[in-house]
Amino acid sequence: MSRRVKPAPRGVTLIELVIAITILSIGTLAAMRALDAAQRGIGDQTARTLAHQVALNRAAKLRLHGLEAGRDLPAQVEMGPFTWTVEVAEAETEGGLIAADIRVTTPDRPGARLVATVTEAPTP
Repeated sequence: MSRRVKPAPRGVTLIELVIAITILSIGTLAAMRALDAAQRGIGDQTARTLAHQVALNRAAKLRLHGLEAGRDLPAQVEMGPFTWTVEVAEAETEGGLIAADIRVTTPDRPGARLVATVTEAPTP
């Protein structure tokens, strides 16, 4: 008499499917959090770069026109999608120059700070 061998069950059980979906979901959530953090970091860097450029522009204008004329420059500057507030604090140095502490800010974004040495009169 011959014995029949029962064939092994084919397919995936329900518990195996649930475990696989759970593992894939955890991996997807981790990837989404990493992507969100990277996008936030890049977005802040754009604002920081624009703020630094506004500060460099103000320093160049102060050096070119002198601090006296630079006091009349506007306090609000538009660059990119932002309106920047520019504040300049003055302090005299030992060498007779003026240190202009330029601060550039906008609400809810990182800003920039730059210290430039300038003269009272325009550069010839």
